[in-house]
Amino acid sequence: MIKQMPYQTLHEIFSRFQTQEAEPKGELDHVNVYTLVVAVALSAQATDVGVNKATKELFKIADTPEKMLALGEAGVIEHIKTIGLFRNKAKNVIKLSQKLVDEFGGKVPSSRAALESLPGVGRKTANVVLNMWFHHPAQAVDTHIFRIGNRTGICPGKDVVAVERAIEDNIPVEFQHHAHHWLILHGRYVCKARAPVCGNCIIRDLCPFEEKNL
Repeated sequence: MIKQMPYQTLHEIFSRFQTQEAEPKGELDHVNVYTLVVAVALSAQATDVGVNKATKELFKIADTPEKMLALGEAGVIEHIKTIGLFRNKAKNVIKLSQKLVDEFGGKVPSSRAALESLPGVGRKTANVVLNMWFHHPAQAVDTHIFRIGNRTGICPGKDVVAVERAIEDNIPVEFQHHAHHWLILHGRYVCKARAPVCGNCIIRDLCPFEEKNL
């Protein structure tokens, strides 16, 4: 496994990311913290674009747990049937909405453990919500970050939890809040899995990846 990058290199990399885009944003549409939870849960094995299309009308009529429960599982399915695993996801949306009403007074909790107790919400989803809504420097490691972390040495690790810890332990604190967004966007549009666009990479000179493309 590639070695962890030194501190000074990491500082330079994230300084460049920050200069390029000071306030990176997640690409899932939402209107409040509840719809953010639902959108992120729906995004598993689906694209953000596909989820946004499916939730555009859904969130107009069901932007609270109570409204989602009133819509019912069949109603949720009608809106999200264009995305992968839609039946199971609809079931989880109803279950998590019911749990929010029953155990949290209809409010989305702000702790990782409480978020992870919701059906269909794993560590990555919880970290996205903690970061984007509650402004906690939580690191949501997806396939892009896992790939980049191990390809470049920015945050190497044998699994997503190890990569998450590598970000928290090694990336300078002033970049922690936006770190996962910068890495996700870099992986989505530049440091792609099969054909990385190294010619357009702002950190190419700092990257030890040996199989660079033009």
